[in-house]
Amino acid sequence: MDLTIHATFLPQDDPDASLAFYRDTLGFEVRNDVGYGGKRWITVGPAGQPGTSIVLHPAAVGPGPVTDDERRTIVEMMA
Repeated sequence: MDLTIHATFLPQDDPDASLAFYRDTLGFEVRNDVGYGGKRWITVGPAGQPGTSIVLHPAAVGPGPVTDDERRTIVEMMA
């Protein structure tokens, strides 16, 4: 069985520094840069690997609430 990670979410509290690190230091491409309510969500990923992304989100904002189905799946996976 092959396992792949398509997207991961990492909190950031300095979007410009985070963007500089992933884009300028690691050479990742910027796929999306969205601002809302004074916060920024930036999606980056390695060039040539469109199926792999890192979403840099504001530290105080998570990817969303966990549904009951997701919670059950997590419990099953950890059992």
